[in-house]
Amino acid sequence: MTGAAGFIGQALCRALVRRGHEVRGVTRVTAAPIAGVKMRAIGNIGPQTEWARCLDGVDVVVHLATSAHRPVAEGTAKDEAGAAARLAQAARTAGVRRLVHVSSIRAMGDTTGPGSRFHPADPPAPTDPYGRAKLKIERAVAAVAQREGLELVVLRPPLVYGPGVKGNFRALLALAASGLPLPFAGLCNRRSLIFLDNLVDLLSVVSIHPAASGRVLLARDTADLSITELIQALGSGFGRRVKLFSVPPVLFSGLRHAPVVGPALRRLTLPLLVDDDETRGPLGWAPAIPAEIGLAETARAYRAAS
Repeated sequence: MTGAAGFIGQALCRALVRRGHEVRGVTRVTAAPIAGVKMRAIGNIGPQTEWARCLDGVDVVVHLATSAHRPVAEGTAKDEAGAAARLAQAARTAGVRRLVHVSSIRAMGDTTGPGSRFHPADPPAPTDPYGRAKLKIERAVAAVAQREGLELVVLRPPLVYGPGVKGNFRALLALAASGLPLPFAGLCNRRSLIFLDNLVDLLSVVSIHPAASGRVLLARDTADLSITELIQALGSGFGRRVKLFSVPPVLFSGLRHAPVVGPALRRLTLPLLVDDDETRGPLGWAPAIPAEIGLAETARAYRAAS
C-alpha cells in the first residue's frame, strides 16, 4: 500500500491486518510503525522510482500516495501521473495481480445539477486543477493496465471524513466547535460523503472481490446530507446545538468566485450527489455506519484532540 501513513492509509492498513492479510506499507519518509504492517520508506515517489524491492511477493497494490488537500500544479500532476504509471508497470512486472487506485469524485466534476447524480459511466468533466490531475493519473494507470493485462479497480470517493480528517472538513469542524452562529440555515444543497470506516471497508472488499476488476466505482454513505444537516450532526458530537441563520443566496453566489474562500465554499454550498448502485449491487456491499454516527464520532475525536 502506498501512502500507508496517510489519513486513509493508516486506517486501511489496520483493517486489512484485522482481516488476516499480510500488509506492506510504503511511505516517502520513515513513518510511525503500524502493528502488523511491514513499513518501508522509499523516498520520493515519481516517474523514476524503483519499486522492485517493495513488490516482491505482492498480490494486490492499493495506490493512495497522491496529492490531497492542496492545489495541484501542472508539473505535479504530470509527475504523479508518471509515478502511477511507473508503479503499475512495475507491479505487473513483479507479478502483481490487481491494482486498486484511489482517485476522487472531482475527476468527474465538483457539482451536480438539480436532481442529478454522477454515475460511473458518465464522461468525466473535471472543473479544477485537482480534478484534472486526478483524471490524468487515472488514465495513466488505465493505459498501463490495459496494455499489460493488469487488473485495475478505480475508486472515486466523495469527501472522506473521520477522526483525524484534515483540509476543508477540519475547518468546518472548527467552525462547528466555535459556538459562533453560522450563515447556512437557508441552504438545502445535498452532498454525498463517505465515512472513513465505510471507505476502508469498501477498499478491503474491492481489493479481492472478483466482480471489482475492471470497474470504475463510486461510493457514498447511506444518507446524503445538506450543509445544515451536516453541521447539526457535528454539533451533536460536540454536545451542543449549533446556531444557524440565513443570508440571501446571492451572497453565497458572489463569494463562490472569491479567490481564497471560493473553492471551499463551492464544496460546502453546491450539490454533489453520486449514484453507487453499481458498487453495492455487484459487490454485495453497503456502508455499515450511518452518517450521523460517523459525523458524531469525528466531532468527538476533534474535540478530544483540541
